Amino acid sequence: MRITTASSYATTIDNLQLRQQGLSDAQARLSSGKRVLRASDDPAAAARAERALAVESRSDASKRGVDASKVLMGQTESALRDANEWLSQAREALVAAGNASYSDAERAIQANKIQGLRDQLFQVANRADGAGTYLFGGQGSNQSPFVDTPGGVIFRGIPGQTLTDVDTALPLSTDGQAAWLSSMSGNGVFLTSAAGNNVTGQPVSGAWIDSGSVSDPSQLFPVPDTGYRIRFTTATDYTVESFPLATPSVVTTESTGVFSSGRAIDLHGTSVNISGAPVAGDQFEITPSTPTLSVFAVLDQAVANLKQIGLTGAQRAQGTSDALRNVDASLSTLSAARSAAGDVLNRIDGVTDRLSAEKLDAQVQRSNAEDLDMVQALTDFQLKQNGYDAALRTYSTIQKLSLFQYVNP
Repeated sequence: MRITTASSYATTIDNLQLRQQGLSDAQARLSSGKRVLRASDDPAAAARAERALAVESRSDASKRGVDASKVLMGQTESALRDANEWLSQAREALVAAGNASYSDAERAIQANKIQGLRDQLFQVANRADGAGTYLFGGQGSNQSPFVDTPGGVIFRGIPGQTLTDVDTALPLSTDGQAAWLSSMSGNGVFLTSAAGNNVTGQPVSGAWIDSGSVSDPSQLFPVPDTGYRIRFTTATDYTVESFPLATPSVVTTESTGVFSSGRAIDLHGTSVNISGAPVAGDQFEITPSTPTLSVFAVLDQAVANLKQIGLTGAQRAQGTSDALRNVDASLSTLSAARSAAGDVLNRIDGVTDRLSAEKLDAQVQRSNAEDLDMVQALTDFQLKQNGYDAALRTYSTIQKLSLFQYVNP
């Protein structure tokens, strides 16, 4: 077979170009440190690297959400710590004001102190996070979530919480309505109250009722949405009546009893103590607790009671007992909210560790899929370079085999 000089040259140049391209590709991989520069280099490895990169990006996004939650929950925990401190100071003022030797003027001083603490608590409830939103705005509020109206403090945010992505589900806000306006009334199970005197139409003046306790949980409120009333027919005799909460004037007589100051009265799983000297017509009610107790309403009522003058000792005792019970319920709710924020901060540490581990695993998988084995790559590059040099030398030799080399003078 006859091989022309032109064919030999063309074949050699093609081989040189292929070797040059291979050497260039090897050099590109060395400089980038990547074995897979394009999906066509290794489709399967490129797909694995893309999946790993997606996991890595998702971990980074989740980490940003976790960091935001950590900052906000830290601010929330600090705010609730302040709230618990100031509400505890208000409780101390109430205890002091309950001293029977205090004058009306001295009680007014304690009332003013409680009013100041109440105003500070209101500022805490509306505390911003420094980024244009509010710690207790719930699921969103572009304005202060609590408004002080003549009828009391109202919540104008959206109840609930905003959360980070589904993978972490960490809170980015706190439900202000649940923390500040939704404590359980009474002792958390039932509410005792002085209902007044149905004969004189005046408040109970000589007796008061405590917060009560549960004596038998299985017997509590056997008929749903029902309350009980202890009504004194004389100074020593009383009748226990039940009534629907929707229509409290419709009563059914349950039992009768003889009163002894300080002796417990048990009915339907509840145990209450009435102290003092009741008179005929005095009434006390027991109703199921409801999540409707507002921190601000509690303190407003306490201030109003302390500023009243001319109350009897029994009325003072009832007002102080109710105020302390309600403050304790509010303290319990705020403490629970603070504990929840602390729990989130503890959980964030575990979530952060998990995300870091996921990111590291994704980085390892991505590296395994596309990174270059430098030792092998250097060896391969040297081989290609040697081959290219040999091809160049061969081509220079082939060029000298031309007939023109011989006829050239």
